[in-house]
Amino acid sequence: MHADLYHRLPRDFYLQSTEWVAEALLGCLLIRVLADGRVLSGRICETEAYIGEGDTACHTFSGKTARNQVMYGPGGLAYVYFVYGLHNMLNVVTEGEGKGCAVLIRGVIPEEGTETMKKNRGGKMPLSNGPARLTQAFQITRDHNGLDLVTSRDMLITPGYREPSSAVIRTPRIGIDYAAEKDKQALLRFVLRTGSG
Repeated sequence: MHADLYHRLPRDFYLQSTEWVAEALLGCLLIRVLADGRVLSGRICETEAYIGEGDTACHTFSGKTARNQVMYGPGGLAYVYFVYGLHNMLNVVTEGEGKGCAVLIRGVIPEEGTETMKKNRGGKMPLSNGPARLTQAFQITRDHNGLDLVTSRDMLITPGYREPSSAVIRTPRIGIDYAAEKDKQALLRFVLRTGSG
């Protein structure tokens, strides 16, 4: 399907509070349109909120740098960074320009294009329940850093749904041992109870 035919989330969605966006993204559909027109999609089932310079777990805690400057753009941009010299991580910038906030997409439930995802993952399972697996399955790289999810033909997010039985679980974020205790304990990770990928 042509990217312009999708009913994507509008800019106003991403301009709301980071914590709200992180939870509201659960159940939404992440769509990646490859150069040859193939479509990969998955329902977002796990996110984490990073709430700007006051959050010691956030990349913008020490202010603007060459690495994190995309986070200071308007909500709706993709912030893709490289970690451990191995993995790309997909984040969605939130709130207004200059805020330095983002939501990490930690996992999706695969829907369309699973055979391509399997190839992208070298046959490894699970496909996309983890931020590194997700970007590998969806062919998301640092070339997508700064991409605008509101206008891009390559990647977008559409409104979603949650099964009536699904519930949102809130926990502390993962892998932030370097952060201040209050930020390590903050319940800013959001998971769909039925989520798996």
